[in-house]
Amino acid sequence: MSPGSVEDLQQIVREVGARGGKLRVAGSGHSFAPLVKTSDTLVSLERIAGIESIDGHNARILAGTQLAPLGRELARRGFGMNNLGDINKQTMAGAVSTGTHGTGLQLGSISTQVRSLSLVTPDGDHVHCSATQNAQLFDAARVSLGALGIITALDVELEPAYRLKLEKRNMDLDDCLAQSVDLARLYRHFEFFWMPHTRDTLVKLMDWTDEPESATGLTTMSELMLENAGFGMVSRLVRARPEWAPAMSRFIARMSRGNQSTMVADCHRAFSTARLVRFQEMEYELPLENGADAMRELVEYVNNKRVLVHFPVEYRFVKGDDIWLSPFYQRDSVSISVHQYTGMEHESYFAAAESIFRNHGGRPHWGKLHSLGARDLAPLYPRWHDFQRLRRELDPKGLLINPLLQRLFLV
Repeated sequence: MSPGSVEDLQQIVREVGARGGKLRVAGSGHSFAPLVKTSDTLVSLERIAGIESIDGHNARILAGTQLAPLGRELARRGFGMNNLGDINKQTMAGAVSTGTHGTGLQLGSISTQVRSLSLVTPDGDHVHCSATQNAQLFDAARVSLGALGIITALDVELEPAYRLKLEKRNMDLDDCLAQSVDLARLYRHFEFFWMPHTRDTLVKLMDWTDEPESATGLTTMSELMLENAGFGMVSRLVRARPEWAPAMSRFIARMSRGNQSTMVADCHRAFSTARLVRFQEMEYELPLENGADAMRELVEYVNNKRVLVHFPVEYRFVKGDDIWLSPFYQRDSVSISVHQYTGMEHESYFAAAESIFRNHGGRPHWGKLHSLGARDLAPLYPRWHDFQRLRRELDPKGLLINPLLQRLFLV
């Protein structure tokens, strides 16, 4: 179902609730976890989309707005988001509801850029919340997995349009980990990718710049297509012959050595990367001080066990926040993401990585794969029981609960 207005959405919610049904809302389908899976009513907000207004540096953005066209439209009007992830396919509400983030030690997730939001509650009411109005709902709803209501619009704080200079370079893994916190403090954005079965990393550094945009922008479409096509071909070979994964990973690392580059682009284009090769992903957010040790343990496990994986591991930084179910609640964090090519066995690799991350105090990304349930999650979040109390008050009949949320919240 695709309502064209908030009033239509309210009517759908009331009708489904009256018959004791279940309802979930689909964003762009980017999440790896089955957050929207339902055998009952599935709602799309694709017709409740766009920028409703901009007042000063605050924009009223409708929930179904996808990040890619949003970035272009904000740039046209002279604005940009404070920070974004490297995928721009999500809807605004979906990105906020799952705690989606980019990288930057002084920058929080997309949810931290929200100054107020409106949502339709399970009884069909349309409620507004902010730090001064329905404040507890605001603290909970900014990362809520769609369990408290259906977000319809968000007021987001913007930056004046800006450009970023992106530098890519290779570093030895040990040097990279030793310098990672210093680099994260020195640059607005810092992250690196480690190639399994090697000591090689690809480092990405981004900072403000007044320099003009590079002649071809951040990169050309042909380069993106070539990069994705080449990696896709290697991935298909590895899927057919999994024992080739370590050698192929080392081959990719050798091919990328010395490919240092510098490019400048408008912020919304600098953040995003085209990802055309399909994969599975698990991500954990760890206390800042534990990130490097956890990464070293993961590297040792992959290399010593000869894990059959050739996809890189991503390592990022995120500033702590005050959102109840944010994985970054009350702590600056390191984000570590592991990937495996679609169709290849990933369960044992992800289980081992998850064990390492949990031993270092990690919290799972809500939109990625993980094995945790309510009993595991409750000790990780100081406001867990406050969130559960509020969820029960707003949705006593479980209108918004699906099998995954049953596992996460009720079992």
